[in-house]
Amino acid sequence: MARRGIGKYILVTAAACAVCLFVVWIKNPGENAAASAPAENMAEMDAAVAGPEGSIESEADAVIAAEALGLGSAGAADIVEVVELTGSRGLYDKNSAQALELVLADKVLVQLGAEYEIEKGLEELEIPQEPITYFGYNNLGIAEVDNHLNIREKPVDGKLVGKMSNHAACEILGIEDGWAHIRSGKVEGYVSTDYLLTGPVALMVAQKVIEPVATVNTDGLKVREQPNTNCSVMTFVSKGEELTVTEVLDGWLKVDLDGEDAYVSAEYVKVEDKLATAVTIADLLYGSGVSNTRVDLVQYAKQFVGNRYVWGGTSLTKGIDCSGFTMQIYKRYGISLPHHAASQANYGTRVTAATIRPGDLVFYSKGGRINHVGIYIGNGQVLHASSPRTGIRISNMNYRTPARMISLLP
Repeated sequence: MARRGIGKYILVTAAACAVCLFVVWIKNPGENAAASAPAENMAEMDAAVAGPEGSIESEADAVIAAEALGLGSAGAADIVEVVELTGSRGLYDKNSAQALELVLADKVLVQLGAEYEIEKGLEELEIPQEPITYFGYNNLGIAEVDNHLNIREKPVDGKLVGKMSNHAACEILGIEDGWAHIRSGKVEGYVSTDYLLTGPVALMVAQKVIEPVATVNTDGLKVREQPNTNCSVMTFVSKGEELTVTEVLDGWLKVDLDGEDAYVSAEYVKVEDKLATAVTIADLLYGSGVSNTRVDLVQYAKQFVGNRYVWGGTSLTKGIDCSGFTMQIYKRYGISLPHHAASQANYGTRVTAATIRPGDLVFYSKGGRINHVGIYIGNGQVLHASSPRTGIRISNMNYRTPARMISLLP
């Protein structure tokens, strides 16, 4: 009885730590690298494990899945056993995934030299009611696109309700006929599975792209040039805004502010690891009561959301920086601007926050010198080529303090 109790205790412990063990393996296979899937089998693994169905249809598929999970070909029997036990072929099925995690934990404990033999006892295993989560998702999906992935209200020809940029994450609610029912951020709808990673491949990509994000929890947070209170204030950031953390210091955080290094006090932010999520169509609305030219310009500019940022770049599809973005957008409407944010700020007519309209330009500064520009798209938002980390994106106009606003359109 004592031995059986210890076995149960270890199984429970295995269940509790399974997620951590699996993620550690993904991040650093280390000595088990020899058991990983060969490069030439990745295409097969992608189809068998991380395809639209994420399914195990045969013993051959199970072998590929076992190799991908670092179990070696012998692990195929475990996967088949789990599939048969749970009555589900989907690797991301909740019950199947949870049972498989216990098998993985079992093997890891044995590899670590556990003193007690662990009987799997899958037939007697009670599947936990709470689903296992990775990065906050039960069934993780990752967009794999050059620009953005459209989210529709219904499959095939549904109304557009949102967009996911490359490597944005979502919760997979179900898959049918090549379409995945997903939830990402504030958006719920359907995306084509042709552009959605699932299963182990999604987990591996997520592990690579997830970043720590600092959410501001005070009004008017000072963003400084150095990690101390004696240096200059670059700008102010509003409550609720998010900043990508690049380094944690003693009492300070180094953050990415439109491609530049900046510092904020750790006392006034909450830091969490986050994956990017979808943008709602509501966030892309430009408002009403504006000229056709302004409406057309904003609609044209929005199609590039999610595209790459490249310093000095001028390509709307291959890579562009902030002033290059505004220069190229305005060029389409017959307005020539220099490829320099501070110079662009000297064009047009100055406007205020009360009179700004969609299509106007909003400028930001560092140390009193203008160094960034975006296009106002209505509803208190700007569209801008932000940084190499975030690409072309939509932000609140006051995500940092605007230095100047100008109008170039009727």
